[in-house]
Amino acid sequence: MRYIKNCMGVLLLLMLSHLPLLTHQLNTRWLLKGYSNIGFIMISAGILILIFIINILRLIQSLGRKHRRLRGLQYGKAVIKRCFWLLLLQILLYLIILPAYNTDSWYYADLLWMLLFQYVYALGGALVIFCLSNRLRILRRVMLWILLFIPVLRIPVLIYLMHKAKEEYDHETVAIDVASQRAESKICKTKYPLLLLHGVGFRDLKYVNYWGRIPRILAKNGAVIYYGNQEAFATIENNSADIQKRIKEICELEHCDKVNIIAHSKGGLDARHAISKGHMGAHVASLTTISTPHRGCHFVDVLIRIAPEKLYRWLASVFDAAFTRMKDVHPDFYTVTHQFTTQWSAGFNEEVLDDPQVYYQSYMSLMHHAWSHILLSIPYLFIRMVDADNDGLVTEESARWGEFQGTFTNRYYKGISHGNIIDLTREDYKGFDVLETYVSIVSELKKKGFK
Repeated sequence: MRYIKNCMGVLLLLMLSHLPLLTHQLNTRWLLKGYSNIGFIMISAGILILIFIINILRLIQSLGRKHRRLRGLQYGKAVIKRCFWLLLLQILLYLIILPAYNTDSWYYADLLWMLLFQYVYALGGALVIFCLSNRLRILRRVMLWILLFIPVLRIPVLIYLMHKAKEEYDHETVAIDVASQRAESKICKTKYPLLLLHGVGFRDLKYVNYWGRIPRILAKNGAVIYYGNQEAFATIENNSADIQKRIKEICELEHCDKVNIIAHSKGGLDARHAISKGHMGAHVASLTTISTPHRGCHFVDVLIRIAPEKLYRWLASVFDAAFTRMKDVHPDFYTVTHQFTTQWSAGFNEEVLDDPQVYYQSYMSLMHHAWSHILLSIPYLFIRMVDADNDGLVTEESARWGEFQGTFTNRYYKGISHGNIIDLTREDYKGFDVLETYVSIVSELKKKGFK
């Protein structure tokens, strides 16, 4: 039945692709008495509009639930694929059957109509993928949409969109299957709640989650999630005080005596200070740091050394004023940036000692080249020049603390950046599943006894 339906659909599209020639033949045989060119134009325009409306309706229908979105992606891919098959049939048709008409003006009208019809039809499928895909960044969407209007580049763009839609569909279908299989297992349901600590320059906002889709997948698998709510550009000491209060609040709310901390970037330094200097070791079961500069950053040393002091302080005052408006109480850009130097970090590590009651572990990620993450391309190149391979901000050597569990990357061209590791861009990567990575981290903590 499905095969017959597909064949009928292709046949209908094939007929619509040759509307001028069909109507001309009907007209010459007196089947369409009084038929005019204006009538043909109106019918043709109506068909094109109808095709686009159908795709828009399919797009609206696909919004909302994940299953609908995935079916929508499949539909968009199928439209483009069908368009390619139709184009192949058209080429054969024009080579074998239609040359007999090539002296007729209707032949050329039919050719132009076929190309326009195919283009509008494929454009509808592309539009569906553009709107439903989670893997295409905004900049890439805009660029690809522009390229679709360039004849030479149109086919490669459509092939790329088909590939992306298939890749995303396959990935998320597997993820759905895995989620349904372990729905009852609660593999992330730890005895102690999880406290997520963000890095420098960000806040725990209600509608824009620093951790992307990670908290949702962890909660779905049983985890109880809390956020640090520390300031964006406050010093380690100030953020440490906020975290201490937060840990006590969580313990009271959950009627527990400990938390498991997962901290990214500077959040790891804030957490270490809260545990050691804030004497919170008895209330922290484990600390997992992700891309934290425990030993500082050599490129910060260089930048501070070459930057004019007057310009540096002016820039710091601009940042402080901006983050004050973002509800920071103690913004101190100047001091915070100095806390990333290797010299300051060495002193910090001597003073802020690990608490034997707490299990410490660390992870890291690596970019493959400057184009892995466009916003981090300059610092990545700079760090490679003065130090070593990095994630755009932190080197592997600096990120190692406690039990080093390994470096996240993939074998493909991008690698994993400082932002990618916390799902900052909400993007899926070939060869690396950021959501499953955190599920694995938390489930491993559970296996190790932090449950």
